[in-house]
Amino acid sequence: MEDLSDVNCLSQTQHHALRILAEESRTLTVLPSSSRIQRACDNLAPTLPREGYGIQKTTSHLLDDIAPALNRQALSPNYYGFVTGGVTPTARVAEEIVSLYDQNVQVHLPETTIATTLEGRALKLLLELLEFEVEAWPGRTFTTGATASNIVGLACGREHVINQAIRYRKQQTTSKDVETVGNVGLLAACRAADITDIQILTTMPHSSLKKASSVVGLGRSCFHRVCRSDEELEFDLALLEERLKRPHTASVVVISCAEVNTGMFATHGENEMKSIRSLCDKYGAWIHVDAAFGLFARVLENSDEFKYVRSGVEGLDLADSIAGDAHKLLNVPYDCGFFFSRHAGVAQEVFQNPNAAYLTSGNPTPDSVQSPLNIGLENSRRFRALPVYATLVAYSRNGYRDMLQRQIRLARRIARYIAQHPHFDLLPWIRDGKANIDERTYIIVLFRAKDDPLNVTLVQRINASSRMYVSGTAWDGRPACRIAVANWQVDVERDFAIVQSVVDEILEDKRRLAS
Repeated sequence: MEDLSDVNCLSQTQHHALRILAEESRTLTVLPSSSRIQRACDNLAPTLPREGYGIQKTTSHLLDDIAPALNRQALSPNYYGFVTGGVTPTARVAEEIVSLYDQNVQVHLPETTIATTLEGRALKLLLELLEFEVEAWPGRTFTTGATASNIVGLACGREHVINQAIRYRKQQTTSKDVETVGNVGLLAACRAADITDIQILTTMPHSSLKKASSVVGLGRSCFHRVCRSDEELEFDLALLEERLKRPHTASVVVISCAEVNTGMFATHGENEMKSIRSLCDKYGAWIHVDAAFGLFARVLENSDEFKYVRSGVEGLDLADSIAGDAHKLLNVPYDCGFFFSRHAGVAQEVFQNPNAAYLTSGNPTPDSVQSPLNIGLENSRRFRALPVYATLVAYSRNGYRDMLQRQIRLARRIARYIAQHPHFDLLPWIRDGKANIDERTYIIVLFRAKDDPLNVTLVQRINASSRMYVSGTAWDGRPACRIAVANWQVDVERDFAIVQSVVDEILEDKRRLAS
């Protein structure tokens, strides 16, 4: 700290944070008012100040002008947009330490900081939470989120399938000093492998997968859907094999583990995963799982209540790589994702920093921790592992199981209410009966109003209440409303009452205007 005013401003900010956290239990407001947003816009610095404001004036500007114009997406249990989790109290404490010490977690230097060692341990604990065999997933790292993890996954899949084809063609058993994607580039490696096409086979991909495919040089048009004619979220294994056996073609199969609009799973049970694994082994394909929020269903208890949802995450240990978000259902601060792979060396083939002596750890270390900059996208990384480590040791499996079960039960309560309501349709289909809804609903409720004019404005009307927030989407070419329950603070009775009250008020306003 430079002087006492710096300390005072930090203390002032911390008191503000504590006051906001205390008020959250007494306020229903999720969004800032339009007047607060306008005031913040009006008070933004129009140009770079000739003379700096100084820390005291800037702190006042942030607390008085900017903070009131921010939404409560992490603070409110009634923010249901974009599968946005909150921040557990322990993760919030850890985040304060992250900012204070500001570690750059890039090179594994265990004699200078515990940061990379702790990151390795946090990833191990996360695998244990998700009931994966730790030793089976030696490739693991933290990322900025599931989008970055999907980029890493597709890059690793691309590297593996093409390099494998090169080795088969040339009877090579090692990737050192030979033609690989990482060494000679995609075009030269494809020529060496006699590959003329690369395809990604999936059911209903998230938009981030197509973004990732573009980033790694495969293109957005390489996606081919191999779904059943009667269920577009699930695999048609015959169609999958038909695509896999195409000559001179490298393939990556992507499994959507909880589709973004519906929360539905692409696979159901270990036997289906074994069938997909067998086909991929037969034709040399890589299996990547896009599991931003679906993966956490693995913490659920084995009971009839959650049996169907649990089946959607069974057999995922047969995949080659998995992408996930920690800032969703783990409820740690943005930005935090993770990537797991059963192939330890592939990520290093893609992401290593060659010929950079200053970016090495020097002497080999006796542990198994890899320098993060050589197995992921970033050379400079914040200490995002600390909130993950802290929240895992604080709440463990039972705590996270309780959180997720509350979230699912609220989603199912809302889904039943919508399904039975005369003015709404529950999507993606009208499910028959309460038992079906309770069995299949995960944390997302997708619905629309039966009245078209109301449906067009439904999301806007709900959000205008400022008591809850939902995200708009489209289903079958028509507008739809999506509720995604992801905050650790969920209380089923309290939060359902809020949802019901907001919906009832919207319908009452509509009736009043029509009369």
